[in-house]
Amino acid sequence: MHFTLRIDDTAAHITVHGEIDYNTLPTLRAAAAGLPSNVTELVWDLHDAYFMDVAGLHLLFEQPSPEGPPRKTTVTNLAPQPLRLLVVAAEVIPALELARLLPDTPPTTLFDD
Repeated sequence: MHFTLRIDDTAAHITVHGEIDYNTLPTLRAAAAGLPSNVTELVWDLHDAYFMDVAGLHLLFEQPSPEGPPRKTTVTNLAPQPLRLLVVAAEVIPALELARLLPDTPPTTLFDD
């Protein structure tokens, strides 16, 4: 796994290439934690993240550090397997607020079979 980082003014875009699992989680957490303090939006681009396990849920839903700046976190370009994991997680734990993470997707469309 590797990632690319692009910062546009106050938005950071981290594109993950490969798997998101407990082996790669520390690297991705460090990338997010190391963003400049003026970054107020973090976008995880997962178009090339073909597999994500529960570590990805921790990465996407964990609360920001109280010492760091508040950041809006969103996800874009989900591959089928990570999307399915998010849908299953939201079915099991509705408090995950999947719509917050995927703001451009109406929640009802995620659960249509």
